[in-house]
Amino acid sequence: MSDNKHKYSKESYRMYDTAASDLALLTVAEAYAADKAAIAAGTSGETLMESAGAAVARAIGDRWSPCPVAILCGPGNNGGDGFVVARHLADAGWPVRLALLGDAEALEGDAATMARRWEGAVETLDPAALDDAGLVVDALFGAGLRRPLDGVARAVVEAVASRRLAVVAVDVPSGVHGDTGEVLGTAAAAALTVTFFRRKPGHLLLPGRTLCGEVAVADIGIPDSALDGLGVALHANAPGLWRERYPWPRSGDHKYSRGHALVVGGGAARTGAARLAARAALRAGAGLVTVASPPDALATYAAALTAVMTAEVGDDAAFTTLLADERKNAVLLGPGGGVDGTTRRRVLAALDAGKACVLDADALTVFKDEPKELFSRVSSPCLLTPHEAEFGRLFDVSGDKVARARAAAAASGAAVLLKGADSVIAAPDGRAAINENAPPTLASAGTGDVLAGFALGLMAQGMAAFDAGCAAAWLHGAAAGRVGPGLIAEDLAEALPAVLAELRSYGP
Repeated sequence: MSDNKHKYSKESYRMYDTAASDLALLTVAEAYAADKAAIAAGTSGETLMESAGAAVARAIGDRWSPCPVAILCGPGNNGGDGFVVARHLADAGWPVRLALLGDAEALEGDAATMARRWEGAVETLDPAALDDAGLVVDALFGAGLRRPLDGVARAVVEAVASRRLAVVAVDVPSGVHGDTGEVLGTAAAAALTVTFFRRKPGHLLLPGRTLCGEVAVADIGIPDSALDGLGVALHANAPGLWRERYPWPRSGDHKYSRGHALVVGGGAARTGAARLAARAALRAGAGLVTVASPPDALATYAAALTAVMTAEVGDDAAFTTLLADERKNAVLLGPGGGVDGTTRRRVLAALDAGKACVLDADALTVFKDEPKELFSRVSSPCLLTPHEAEFGRLFDVSGDKVARARAAAAASGAAVLLKGADSVIAAPDGRAAINENAPPTLASAGTGDVLAGFALGLMAQGMAAFDAGCAAAWLHGAAAGRVGPGLIAEDLAEALPAVLAELRSYGP
């Protein structure tokens, strides 16, 4: 392995000021359609390939010092990009070794053109091509790969991984499915992935995201108008997607105009979840927050909460009376609630009362045997926030994470926030977003309750369920990133004001 020093120091990924159109994620089919649109508008495929390879070479030069580089080329357009990279790096003085899967004479179209422009040697793909390499350019297969790597391609990729060589991937690391992030057979982790025009879902979904390293999006001359007509409904989740609809306080507001959030609390042995969620809803901007408490827990809630109010709710009739107050416009049920008939009845009562609802944890699991009863009652704004186990109890759907979240939203009539390091938020109309800013420090007790509270506070202020799910997920990750190592759930709500202040500084 080369001791070449990687010059690039990765910065935190914030995207406060990225436009919604730049957050579009293109499926492989949509990316091909964008290429075709650019060609139809007058940019040749040859020009696009030359620009792509040149962009990869520039990205390498920006981050590494010249060293022996092995460029692995496949039999399609990804390999054609690799030939361009080889030419540009050789021209810049890099020692280049190029290995091709297949025969150069079998290359077609633009890839064949770029191969003819390469004046260096072309070796047959073999692990020996990696000998003495300080850097590897993976241009074997792009995002369109549909079957597991096998044969010599697999052997070479496994050799790259076992030797722990620094890798720059063209489009995606070979073996990563561009639409789902799944690994087809095997893949070698890249330090840098250079893709073109827009990212793909596989760059954000796990495990693909961990294999891509830094993802750089290169402008290769495809106009933004190529997005027109594609009907793109999947985006990376960042403020540009929802900031224009964020419920910032206005000069004429008062606490009652900011919404009154109701958190249904658990009994005396499980008050923590509701307390975390209530404080989070208040920090997220709800004008008032009340915890509906069983009699045995009222003293605990009252002693632990200051700005958050409490209301004793001893039975279903008392809960119905509480819901009759029209000012209480958003309800969170589930955290610490218990998987029992009381939770079930109160979920249905809140939905029937037309309140905006966030349903989490026990409020989902309690319907595992009769999910259609829950779905049939969803008519007001509703956000479901399951983790994978809770999701599996409620929905019988298959596919990648985006497909499953979309299917669940369509089936339930609610927005769905399928939690995880790559949380997916989906709306019943097919819109979806992938969240990418959640650090691993969020794998801690109570952080999901805070997330539900953030969403509740936003929905109490009138934010639509899908937007609230997107904003809550991103703010949750940003607050966690600000806290850093040692994070506990209580830190998140306290970190939110600084995140919101920075977000606000970028304007609407």
